[in-house]
Amino acid sequence: MKKLIENLKNIWKVEELRKRILLTLGLILVYRVGSFVIIPGVDYTALSAAQAKGDQNALETLLSLFSGGGFSNASIMALGIMPYISASIIMQLLGMAVPAVQKMQNEGEAGRKQINNYTRILTVIICALQAPSYLTLYVQNKGAMPADASTFWWTQTILVLVAGSMFAVWLGERITEKGIGNGISLLITVGILARLPESFIAEIGMNKANLIMIVLEIVAFMLVVLFTILIVQGVRRIPLNTAKRIVGARAAEDQGTRNYLPIKVNASGVMPIIFAQAIMTIPMMAFSSAVGEGNFIQKILSDIYGVSYNIILALLIVVFTYFYTAIMINPRKIADDLKRGGGFIPGVRPGEETAEYIDSLVSRITFPGSLFLAAIAILPAIAKQAGVNDAFAMFFGGTSILIMVGVVLDTLQQIESYLLNRHMDGLMEGTRIKGRRNLNEPSGM
Repeated sequence: MKKLIENLKNIWKVEELRKRILLTLGLILVYRVGSFVIIPGVDYTALSAAQAKGDQNALETLLSLFSGGGFSNASIMALGIMPYISASIIMQLLGMAVPAVQKMQNEGEAGRKQINNYTRILTVIICALQAPSYLTLYVQNKGAMPADASTFWWTQTILVLVAGSMFAVWLGERITEKGIGNGISLLITVGILARLPESFIAEIGMNKANLIMIVLEIVAFMLVVLFTILIVQGVRRIPLNTAKRIVGARAAEDQGTRNYLPIKVNASGVMPIIFAQAIMTIPMMAFSSAVGEGNFIQKILSDIYGVSYNIILALLIVVFTYFYTAIMINPRKIADDLKRGGGFIPGVRPGEETAEYIDSLVSRITFPGSLFLAAIAILPAIAKQAGVNDAFAMFFGGTSILIMVGVVLDTLQQIESYLLNRHMDGLMEGTRIKGRRNLNEPSGM
């Protein structure tokens, strides 16, 4: 505890870090307040009554989780930050198929700005398409739609929802630029964490007569978080040697220096789960019009805790993990960079043989990583079958746990960097979390 207090004092002493943290907290507070501002004209009493009856399916619970409650509250930020995430994914996919986007990706800072502008435009389009669906499929179905909803009301409400989502994007970008951490990811994480106390209290209320069950659930949750941290931080270090360099008439002293090429076990991050869930959602929406008791596809895909749904989801995640890892890691480019820099893997010839070696190694470590992501994705269904309520079960796996762990670690590492640059002890001093990069590890790979 004394060490923690000392670290917090060090954070407060660094003026730039202090300002960034305070700005980040202020912008997050604005985002949270916005999630409680109800859309003008919506009958919140009817909405609350529908929620009190438990009239909320698993998909609505999931969407509400990522918007910090804004979705279920019918707030001006009901669409949250997810349209921007969807637009970013689409731009990444276009970067593989469209040469013009690939050219922008290779143009450095100027290309990045162009891609960001196109991403924002695409976000507006996605919001404009999602807003009417949200009002029809959620607000109207809950009986909260105004009785005299006119064309003007529909138009202004759609504009409000689009503006609310874009304002959330602006807040995230300001946090990234002038605050601490990745702003977009932080807003999603804050939205997820905001639902945790409410879900945990509901779980206690459901099992208040069984304290042993509650303790076991807490222990299980902590173990899931611990295992997630181990996998997120896990890397396979490939040893590298640097060739002898001649400086003038003598050899440089870094002859034979041993470096490492770190290959992450989970190089694809949370993207395979997001891709798989999006693929599972598309046919569910497409077949929703064919309402009927015998609609087999609708029945399978609407039950996110069902066995069939989770088997299909797990298989898709394994496939997308390999797909996205292939995008993130280019063995041939790594081999060429090593060859130009005079580095080589002991026992492996530079060039083509090095590329094949890295490719085979990445393929081997991607398999357990894909199985881990699949296991994380289906953990909420397992928790549900074990008797955990829907809202709290969402925290036992899926995108929520990966986003929380990844964002918290990234933010801690940024704070760590500020402290170490001023010759202070870092937050993770004495821990095994890789916030402090070893001096013999390359920083560029």
